[in-house]
Amino acid sequence: MKIDKNSDDFCFYQARINIKKYRKKLGITAQELADKADLSHQFIRSLEALKIVKRPRLDTLSRIAKALNIELRQLFDDIKIDDK
Repeated sequence: MKIDKNSDDFCFYQARINIKKYRKKLGITAQELADKADLSHQFIRSLEALKIVKRPRLDTLSRIAKALNIELRQLFDDIKIDDK
């Protein structure tokens, strides 16, 4: 998937990649993250699936960040375009 850094969707793309990165760093499954954030497993899986375009609400991203024990801003940390 090729994404333009200047597109409106890039920040959401960054967040989706970083959610997966931080989840794996914690060593938890998508189901465990979903449970901690009070979201559905399917939602977390679809969010992490880069083929599906999702624009989660800021309050949802905040719940995910809290479940990952990180600050919301960390979901928007720089990534390499080729990261998956």
